[in-house]
Amino acid sequence: MTDRTRPTRADYVAWRTITTRWRDDDAYGHLNNATYYEMFDTAVNAHLYEATGVDIRKLPQIGIVAETGCRYFREIGFPAPVEAGLVCDKVGTSSVVYRIGLFQGDSDEAAAEGRFVHVYVDDTDPARPVTPMPDVIRTAVSPLLR
Repeated sequence: MTDRTRPTRADYVAWRTITTRWRDDDAYGHLNNATYYEMFDTAVNAHLYEATGVDIRKLPQIGIVAETGCRYFREIGFPAPVEAGLVCDKVGTSSVVYRIGLFQGDSDEAAAEGRFVHVYVDDTDPARPVTPMPDVIRTAVSPLLR
């Protein structure tokens, strides 16, 4: 995440609206940093659920979060909803690198951008070794490539 260019709505492929809650704001009156990560997680996994049509938690290979990051550009918070834009930078054999832009209001520029990496593991083996991602996941994320 070394590129400091502020992302715009045009940088993302899929969209999800996320409702903010009273409890999401911290003592300083803006969205708590942990909530940004919850929104990233929600945007990615909700997309996977909808695009695959299956309960991704029940697949024999599951995506675990191997890396996250966030660049903050401006404050957001309750009560306005947040629009989360989703794009993939890389779809590998066993991993997917997502970028998630968070937008609030009518601004074309992101308030924040997250990086979220899923690595697929064999959930049927207690050691959870890395494994190729399921075809149903690959089919769901490939259209997100930019």
